[in-house]
Amino acid sequence: MIDAQSGIAAEEARVRGADRAHVFHSWSAQALIDPMPIATALGSYFTDFGGRRYLDFSSQLVNVNIGYQHPKLVAAIQEQAARLCTVAPSFANDARSEAARLIAELAPGDLNVVFFTNGGAEATENALRMARLHTGRHKVLAAYRSYHGATAGAITMTGDPRRWASEPGIPGVVRYWGPYLYRSAFHSTTEDEESQRALRHLRDVIQVEGAHTVAAIILETIVGTNGILVPPAGYLAGVRSICDEFGIVMIADEVMAGFGRAGEWFAVDHWAVTPDLIAFAKGVNSGYVPLGGVIISDRIAATFAERPYPGGLTYSGHPLACASAVASINIFKEEGIVEHARALGTDVIEPELTKLAERHPSVGEVRGLGVFWAIELVRDRATREPLVPFNAAGAAAAPMNEFAAACKERGLWPFTHFNRTHVVPPCTTTADEIREGIAILDEALQVADGYYTGG
Repeated sequence: MIDAQSGIAAEEARVRGADRAHVFHSWSAQALIDPMPIATALGSYFTDFGGRRYLDFSSQLVNVNIGYQHPKLVAAIQEQAARLCTVAPSFANDARSEAARLIAELAPGDLNVVFFTNGGAEATENALRMARLHTGRHKVLAAYRSYHGATAGAITMTGDPRRWASEPGIPGVVRYWGPYLYRSAFHSTTEDEESQRALRHLRDVIQVEGAHTVAAIILETIVGTNGILVPPAGYLAGVRSICDEFGIVMIADEVMAGFGRAGEWFAVDHWAVTPDLIAFAKGVNSGYVPLGGVIISDRIAATFAERPYPGGLTYSGHPLACASAVASINIFKEEGIVEHARALGTDVIEPELTKLAERHPSVGEVRGLGVFWAIELVRDRATREPLVPFNAAGAAAAPMNEFAAACKERGLWPFTHFNRTHVVPPCTTTADEIREGIAILDEALQVADGYYTGG
């Protein structure tokens, strides 16, 4: 037993040492991080080399929608690997064709064609390119509270502080404020006011920018990392109407919100709105193999019927990735995972988080759909002062860091961003596992309550 434990400890040290010596990590100061080595994962849990198991309330990067190591999905990848590992995008391939067919069937309206990418950033990047070429215009309106990826165009469209280090970015990106009633930029007091005023603001931006110069409006159907901001009723339909009025392409970034995460195949289905382009990735195959893409309307696809599309990727429609997408979609259908995610939101997560808000003064608001929820933490409910400042770092971020540490000590891996913790477990998580995780949040929120200064 001692020898086995020594061997495990040695393997963990080897993995950690090689990581520190040779791996360059994203979004990090390399000398200030010490990534935890993960040994195994199954279902809604992952385990470190010491045998400590964590209930994953982050789904890694909100992408492991089907859970870890789903046996049917693993088997589909193995079967495809044994038959055909790779083929260039210029050939037809059965895995790619079937993945495109299934995705198009799920998409709303006339979105019938799929351009495959390796992930979400390339999806939004190519959606922007398509919109510009289709319209002959160059501007794109992108929200401040947004994340669209880290490639050159995607990071410029991104509204949060991660874009700052990459500025100046590509030309033509114009900012606007999206709806967020809890911290309304429009001094709204109701959802209807927020919807109408946000649409009026968007229309004003288009007017002063010149509608004839605007190729696209890009938005996350439900804003993800920047707050799980569910749009108020009428907002998406209003954006669709504005786009139709001015000949602007509507791009829905569903990289995070799609494929069951919000309790529907696509989040736009909640509001029966059909965009011109949908960017997807993450949940399409839960990251088992890198995959993303753009679902394209017939009208935009027709632009490139006899005109070459000037973009491509060596691994576009990679057979292993597409086979995993086919398997994942079929598993979702067979096991009722979308319906399960919807029920988790309405029957378990929302009522349990509402109870948390009643018990903890530091909880300013809870919001979300499906398995896509945020708890916004504050120092004062009356003033809505955030628990930590915007884009806090160092000592200023201590309250959220302490809260996250309290979760991890109790076996829960949280997803935190600014003054929020997100409840975004796999869509396959059971009701009991959700309650287990929320019980841990209940304990950890005592840390946030300790910083509360309101009455």
